[in-house]
Amino acid sequence: MRADQELRIAPSTERQKRRRSPALSLLTRRILAVNLVAPVLLGLGLLFLDEYEQSLIATEIDSLRTEGELIAASLGEGAVVIETESQAFGAFMPAGATRRIDQGAARQLVRRLAGLADIRARLYGIGGGLIADSRLLRGPGGEVRVVDLAPADNDAFSQALRRALAWAESFLGANEDLPPYIEQPNGTAYDFAEVVGALERGESESAVRINDRGRKILAVAVPVQFYKQIVGAVFVSEDDATVEARLFEVRSSILTIFAWTFAVTVLLSLYLAGTIARPVMRLAEAAVRVRDGRTRQHNIPDLSKRRDEIGALSSAMRDMTEGLWLRMDATEQFAADVSHEIKNPLTSLRSAVETVARIENAGQQKQLMGIIKDDVGRLDRLISDISDASRLDAELSRAESEPVDISTLLKTLTDINNANDAEGAPRIELDLPIHDDLSVSGLEDRLAQVLRNLIGNAVSFSPDGGKIFIAGRRDHGSIVIEVKDQGPGIPKDKEEAVFSRFYSERPEKEKFGMHSGLGLSISKQIVEAHGGTISAENTSDAGALFCVRLPASQ
Repeated sequence: MRADQELRIAPSTERQKRRRSPALSLLTRRILAVNLVAPVLLGLGLLFLDEYEQSLIATEIDSLRTEGELIAASLGEGAVVIETESQAFGAFMPAGATRRIDQGAARQLVRRLAGLADIRARLYGIGGGLIADSRLLRGPGGEVRVVDLAPADNDAFSQALRRALAWAESFLGANEDLPPYIEQPNGTAYDFAEVVGALERGESESAVRINDRGRKILAVAVPVQFYKQIVGAVFVSEDDATVEARLFEVRSSILTIFAWTFAVTVLLSLYLAGTIARPVMRLAEAAVRVRDGRTRQHNIPDLSKRRDEIGALSSAMRDMTEGLWLRMDATEQFAADVSHEIKNPLTSLRSAVETVARIENAGQQKQLMGIIKDDVGRLDRLISDISDASRLDAELSRAESEPVDISTLLKTLTDINNANDAEGAPRIELDLPIHDDLSVSGLEDRLAQVLRNLIGNAVSFSPDGGKIFIAGRRDHGSIVIEVKDQGPGIPKDKEEAVFSRFYSERPEKEKFGMHSGLGLSISKQIVEAHGGTISAENTSDAGALFCVRLPASQ
């Protein structure tokens, strides 16, 4: 016995282990994934600001070009000297005069003007040699190169973010197409194509290069002219610190927005998952407990106060569970009623069979054989009605509804009943509207069965020569059918009980066992399956009135 219990308990334990959910359910992870798509795309936008960066670079290059032109114009006016044999000329330059750049004056001008603009400026002569460099200071000890240090950044977060962005740019290969920026120890104009272009073509040229530390160098070469004659070229340059600072400000703003958006999205997603995933999981676990349980103690959580789809699902599951329990109760009760109803004719049949075998009187044997025949017929009717009632639900759920004309059904059944010319047979008087359409949507055979049951019930309770009154009418969106007889009526307080299974209140003149007691119960089941109602009451004069109300066909 213990081994059998272990076999029954083990599968349930295994199922519980399999259902043990992770920290984040699959639905929660899906909600997070869907909701985080937009913030993640916003975050990736930190790396793709090419157009904005190019516009900043173009602006800086234009600024460099303007500053280079100012320096070149100043050099052309203040640092170019003309040498002739007589060293004298008037309003025009004598033939054979030569022009050269005064290196001393040029160095002072280059250093002063470059310092004011906070850029690096170099002056190359017409032969390509370096004449002046704003980063070179000449003194008694020789030349000293001046290098501007970047301002100290004590913000650890900014430093980490700058390194991360620089790594991302290098990973994406953003600077692979840029020409290198290489300074030779004794550099000349030929180290930079843009300087050579300015010297040869007399036009300013620009370029963006990348140095060995991964920094962009913005450079512009402007020709130095004296009376439209090229005497040198100014090469102004600066790193992309300004561009990077502005990009960093934009990226920092985007990152701040991304961080807040990400945090809010995660919190809202978790809240949304909490209002969807966890209640659904609770409902699923409750459904499993109901399935695996043996009692009604496991109830479905009541979430109807939410007033949303989850609340509707909870209400539907609660109603479904209650309906299943009611159906199981009805099945158990039906099985008990069937067992009881079948047991009575079987007991009578067994007693008659046992008795007929012991007696020899022909008359008594004939009487017992009549009892046996009646009991067999009763069993046959009972089993037929039970079979009809048991398959009724399945048939009603599978069959397709179609328009049914109640007027035609009532006329047909009335003609069939009134065709009975037996003495004392009750007659039916039918009252139908002339112009009203009494169509309903349903199963014609089953609705005809309801009407036959009601008419048959009225016939069995009607006195000899009595009348049965049947009326059909339209009442707003319903079709109402009334069947009234002139019989003794329904016993007091039994108006609802007459629709119970195996109700046994029959007229005294009727032979016992002629009805199974399932007719009105089946009729109620059919009517309710069609969305209607059926009721019974006693009339003011005499007899019983059965009223069927069905939804009218649209």
